[in-house]
Amino acid sequence: MVFTVGCEDELNIEPQQDISAETALEDEESVLNLLVGVYRESSLGAGFGGVSQITSDLLGSAFNEVSWHGTSTNVPEFLLKDILSDNFNAQSVWNIHYQIINQANIVLDHLDLITSSVEVQQSAEGEAKFLRAMAYFDLVKLYGLPYEDGMANDQMGVPIRIEGIVDFDEDLSIARNSVAEVYNLIISDLNDAYILLPAFNDFFADRYSAKAFLARVYLQQQNYNAARDAANDVIENSGHGLNPEFNSVFNNDSDSVEDLFALNYTNQDFTNQFIVGYASRINGGAGGNIAIEQGYLNLFDDPTNDERASFFYISADNGQLLTSKYTNQFGNIALIRLAEMHLIRAECNYRLGTSIGLDPLSEINTIRARSGATAHGSLTLDLILNERRLELGFEGFLIHDIKRTMGSIEGYPFDADNLVLPIPQSEMDTNQLIEQNPGYSD
Repeated sequence: MVFTVGCEDELNIEPQQDISAETALEDEESVLNLLVGVYRESSLGAGFGGVSQITSDLLGSAFNEVSWHGTSTNVPEFLLKDILSDNFNAQSVWNIHYQIINQANIVLDHLDLITSSVEVQQSAEGEAKFLRAMAYFDLVKLYGLPYEDGMANDQMGVPIRIEGIVDFDEDLSIARNSVAEVYNLIISDLNDAYILLPAFNDFFADRYSAKAFLARVYLQQQNYNAARDAANDVIENSGHGLNPEFNSVFNNDSDSVEDLFALNYTNQDFTNQFIVGYASRINGGAGGNIAIEQGYLNLFDDPTNDERASFFYISADNGQLLTSKYTNQFGNIALIRLAEMHLIRAECNYRLGTSIGLDPLSEINTIRARSGATAHGSLTLDLILNERRLELGFEGFLIHDIKRTMGSIEGYPFDADNLVLPIPQSEMDTNQLIEQNPGYSD
């Protein structure tokens, strides 16, 4: 569902980052206000509002697919696969995600203050666990080596904190948990959220937001049976459907039928970093910092008919080709949409030799038909993975797909140190138990 801070009641609360522990913990109303604050924190650019997704896509992009035209010296490091240990964006993603986690933990620590009804308490718990899972999933993928099916996955992940911190003067040193341990917490949180959340939850996360995100997590683990079944549950039971046209999926002022979970920005809210990175100035961006190059366009097998192959425009600022996915400065950001569930179900069915819900060829052709692309007569795994790139391009999936399929980018294998972000220096300075990733100095 869409979260927006445009509602009058929500605008009356204190900004999340300004809520004191005493204010947040005094009664049910303040705990629920703090929960709204977690959504606000989530919508910050370095949360789920663009920075982590742009980082992921630049890390996964080849030089002939996208190019950088901005003034920042931090962002192009991801495209170059040459990240410095003090990279500002890497620090921002870490810090904001742990703020999200901490505020979610504080809500969870004080559920007993929610006494109006069992349903309200359960929904608050489900939402907090959903948001915590989303934050940990971003962190473990970006700062840890990739999860590998059939392995112990005892490589360093990120520190797990499941209790809220209100006193930052005490020693908060904590070691990094393993990748397996972080994934176990994510899956546990999402399964709890699925049970606790209602099927419809107004502007906030609902049951099928959690199940859809769980499908994404299982896919990253290469747990294809579980990913298929979770995606199928969402497709069959959520009540959502594909938008009739590809161009109607993006730049909407309210949620579309395809949005399973989205963030919405207004002129009273934080900056949409997708817009900053991808849009021209007339569309609220920085002029077209990230341009699309011929290498990406060459991925389209039916450029004449496929609407996605022409879903771009020339920036008046610098003459570069830009994606049309981000042209509404205050439009919603669809973080999970139903097309992804179809792609997950198709890929898993193909790998497993099953046809749960729909056979893989029909499912892929359903996605292609929405964009006007010619139907495939037969299917391969490479065609399915390419379809993900055509449909989900510039939405934050690229490096994670490369890692889970054990691919490579610009000569770097999926598990290269260059494709993992550095632990921020501020964390290294204050956390006596933290260990830096290989390839970065302390």
